[in-house]
Amino acid sequence: MAHYRRTRDDSLLACEPLCIEDYGLQAEAFTSPPKWHLAHTSWFFETFLLKPFLPDYRPLDERYEFLFNSYYNGVGTQFSRAQRGLLSRPTVAEIRQYRAHVDRAMEVLLSDGDHPQRATILARSRLGVEHEQQHQELFYTDLKYSLFANPLLPAYRDAAAAGDAGAPVHALSSKLQWREYGGGLVRVGRDVEQGDPGDFAFDNEGPANTVFLAPFTLARTLVTNAQFQEFVEDGGYRRPEFWLADGWAVVQELQWQQPLYWLERDGAPMHFTLYGLQHRESSQPVCHLSGYEADAYASWAGARLPTEFEWEHAASEQWVHAPTVAVDKLHPATAAGEEPLLQLYDDCWQWTGSAYRPYPGFQPAPGAIGEYNGKFMANQWVLRGGSCVTPQGHTRPGYRNFFYPQDRWQFSGLRLARDI
Repeated sequence: MAHYRRTRDDSLLACEPLCIEDYGLQAEAFTSPPKWHLAHTSWFFETFLLKPFLPDYRPLDERYEFLFNSYYNGVGTQFSRAQRGLLSRPTVAEIRQYRAHVDRAMEVLLSDGDHPQRATILARSRLGVEHEQQHQELFYTDLKYSLFANPLLPAYRDAAAAGDAGAPVHALSSKLQWREYGGGLVRVGRDVEQGDPGDFAFDNEGPANTVFLAPFTLARTLVTNAQFQEFVEDGGYRRPEFWLADGWAVVQELQWQQPLYWLERDGAPMHFTLYGLQHRESSQPVCHLSGYEADAYASWAGARLPTEFEWEHAASEQWVHAPTVAVDKLHPATAAGEEPLLQLYDDCWQWTGSAYRPYPGFQPAPGAIGEYNGKFMANQWVLRGGSCVTPQGHTRPGYRNFFYPQDRWQFSGLRLARDI
């Protein structure tokens, strides 16, 4: 119950810096307005827990089942994703009432220790909490993209209030350092159903399986703004020899010339952040790259993207405990530390060269809830690690994030790999 309440409170806390007009922002179809995130996460608990398991539960508004369904075809049809920003009604106040209505009912359900479906209720409640935390991350990435569409480039939060807006601290040498791994047969993935009590993994993280890795080496740090600037200045966006065919087609169609959010003001390198327009620090990791851009840079640099299994194996070797994620950190920071690999979890998601496909033996859950991950296992690439806006607990070696390779509104960067 405490985990549930804390997560629900965190979603509302993230909204505190917003103006009322911000709640409906949706710059593109792939983003969602803040108020929709607040409603959809409540819809999840209502749909998959309250309706099937709480006797006499009455929805606050039956129409919300249609309005706030994201992609669950087994539940029914959905309101157009591209038009979520048009939902001026229900109002923000009404959506908060909806959240409170769901929370009161969930408290009743979770307090019933003798419920015949208690185990299922607890498992689905945990999934609902993890789902809401994923939407907390999407809240930041979607909001940043929508604020960037405003010529005023408004800040979500004041950088001074964060303590550190990303200024370089104890910067490492700019010369790239590498860490070697011997490869061989390695165990990856997790047997989700066999975890310790209270442990959690999404279904796409398992089953555990064995893969063979040839010897390889990984860069200790993420590619920086300065390093990526060299690619830009060398005509990287104009040289097709570095690009996959689909990536080159996207570059031509959208006229990309540099990473998303990069700007220049009076000749000075700048970028847009959740703190507003900021100076682009050369030592910070380059962020908001598509998979195509990451792959092209790796090709230009004489390297490649790591496979998801190389990344997981290397990260598992230094996995001791869950990393601490800074609550007020809303932008990637300069690498610092003594660990073999730095910036694994709390700066940028890292593109891999692996297609998002099921592990051997993967079986989605029955019913509509099985649509959570399984039906997206086509045409997307895997990202590993975590970012500066990833919630605590979602940063672990086996976590598989996934996006289409043309997507770049997420906090995504890259770590180079090479064969030995």
